[in-house]
Amino acid sequence: MVVFPSPLEEEGRGGGWYRRDRHSASRQGRIGRSLRFLTACALWALLAFTLAVPAAAHPGLTAEWPDPAGITQITQEDVTLASSSPYLLTDVDKKRAPATTIHGILFLPPGPHAPHSLPAVVMLHGSSGVLAARELTYGKQLSAMGIAVLVVDSFGGRRDRGESYIDRLLNITETMLVADGYAGLASLASRPEIDPKRVVLVGFSYGAMAATYALMAEVADRMAPPGLRFAGHVSFYGPCLARFDDRRTTGAPLLMMYGSDDQIVDNARCQTFADDLRAGGSKVDVVVYPGAVHQWDGPFGRRLIGRNVASCDFEVRRDGSIHDRGSGFVMANPTMRQMLLGMCVSEKPYPIGRDDAVRQKSNRDFGRFLARVLRLPED
Repeated sequence: MVVFPSPLEEEGRGGGWYRRDRHSASRQGRIGRSLRFLTACALWALLAFTLAVPAAAHPGLTAEWPDPAGITQITQEDVTLASSSPYLLTDVDKKRAPATTIHGILFLPPGPHAPHSLPAVVMLHGSSGVLAARELTYGKQLSAMGIAVLVVDSFGGRRDRGESYIDRLLNITETMLVADGYAGLASLASRPEIDPKRVVLVGFSYGAMAATYALMAEVADRMAPPGLRFAGHVSFYGPCLARFDDRRTTGAPLLMMYGSDDQIVDNARCQTFADDLRAGGSKVDVVVYPGAVHQWDGPFGRRLIGRNVASCDFEVRRDGSIHDRGSGFVMANPTMRQMLLGMCVSEKPYPIGRDDAVRQKSNRDFGRFLARVLRLPED
């Protein structure tokens, strides 16, 4: 580092004033040394600030989000995660969850990054899998705004369990997606640039169910990496199909967003579920977008798809077992899961539809939540 001489030092090199006042020269020399020390400290402080706060130039999270087509400076990496495949929560207790390697895509903001300086998001996809217009678009946008994003592909690593839509939903359960979410947290925590205390779990539809279940204390106690918990949880149009007898949460906040016209999300049951989580120790914000249907941030225009799960109603008991509230039957294995879903799932399709106006609103609500939880600027 170069330290420029002070004006006093430059003047002293002529020698004239030194002969006139030796004591004054001594004082001036002390002042010069002090200025050199202060200049060095200021330069080091500026360097440390630059490394520690690389996101200062990024737009605020409630401002207009960047166009993904114009994002070029971020880094994108393929990663593998050491996860597991518990069919049910009780399989975790009984050590019946086989090890599973899962793949993901990690988006990183432009560097360099000081140690533990980056907040992060782990993202769980919906029943359609990872979509370029949804998960990968959010990954690019959030990383351009200073947040690392790990998009997890829960289906790709479990093709042996099913590749069709129905087979995947029967054999790749929400509990497996929870395991993948926590595997993502462990992976991010091992990276030097990530702050493991500022990681949020985000899910869409099927993944949103897993993101909310991961908030429950009994789930986290069984499945979270030692000493790690998510700082927040976000549910994009997640159906509210199960209530937990043990209402305790990890204490992290939750943001729930869904449309008023979403036919697979029952507003009354979601409000009840939110009250359960508040009683369990979490701050819960519920945002309902008037007129919006399922998957307003996806690639598809308004259309009818799939089957309706809104009538399904399950109870998770304190031992981790899942019971159908209507029949009392226990979802103990794939056969019982197929039977119980067959009893409650309607053949009637439900509407989905991209809505850019709703996406802008949810960007602001999502951004405001992330800013609060991750301690980032909103505007």
